[in-house]
Amino acid sequence: MSNCRTINLDRHARIFKALSNPHRLEIFTILTGCCEPGTLCSTDKMLSCCVGDLDSQLSIASSTLSHHLKELNHAGLIEMQREGKQIFCSINPSTLAEVTALFSTRR
Repeated sequence: MSNCRTINLDRHARIFKALSNPHRLEIFTILTGCCEPGTLCSTDKMLSCCVGDLDSQLSIASSTLSHHLKELNHAGLIEMQREGKQIFCSINPSTLAEVTALFSTRR
């Protein structure tokens, strides 16, 4: 097995490990519903969701939400951007495309 293939498998394993937690999977699902990867709004920013909006949709503590968002960010599944006191999260379109390609590749 080539090193390049091993690196990709390790990366995919990190992605799926992040999504294996039910809370992180729920967060990611919510973000995919409110964020359209690669779609731009009038301010030329990717559509995103405020962490406060996520907090109101989930039945977990704010500190737990923060931990799960950090894990999704470290796996490359989401991007986070601070604007003043608010933090906005959006789906990372390149990672989503990478995972989609993994399942659509014929072997």
